[in-house]
Amino acid sequence: MSNTHNERYDEIKSLLKKSRVLLEQETQIDVAKDLESRIKQDNQYDTAETEIKKGEQPSSSDKVQKYRISGGILALHGKDRSQLDITSDEKIAFQETMDEFVDEVSDLVDFNVLNVYKNNVEWSGKVIDEDLEFIFTIGEDSGIYINGQMVKVDQEFLTMINKLQQFYQKFKSKWGKVLASRKKTKESPQ
Repeated sequence: MSNTHNERYDEIKSLLKKSRVLLEQETQIDVAKDLESRIKQDNQYDTAETEIKKGEQPSSSDKVQKYRISGGILALHGKDRSQLDITSDEKIAFQETMDEFVDEVSDLVDFNVLNVYKNNVEWSGKVIDEDLEFIFTIGEDSGIYINGQMVKVDQEFLTMINKLQQFYQKFKSKWGKVLASRKKTKESPQ
């Protein structure tokens, strides 16, 4: 009887081992599919038609080029291909902007796309621990805009608003220079 019991035990153990191997293979396949879908998703940011921004003149020739930089997305808007090219200075400015925000304002933040248009820059996100959405704009509608639902106005909230306001000055300075350099680098007709 004990021999039969040991055989059954070994058979069950073998079946469990095989099922674990199969489960691991399925998990690896799912991971591979997930990575493949992420790569495809990243490639979706190469070219796309633009959403028309408020205040911009809509045109069928408006285009947008999106770049994924360290987990964030920078979108350049323009009429032709030359306006959609990114420089290394713009990449660095974007990376520094995200890093400085995390260091100076909040490390619990979800960033949205940073949009660079001909005459303005717009960037938004959500400070998670305060449940507060922010929008920074420079150019035509310069300023800081916030959105929150039933936000408790206490010292923490006021501190957060102060941090956003202080960071906005850095943002405005940095991206104002980027806008100015994009206008300088335009080719002049010969």
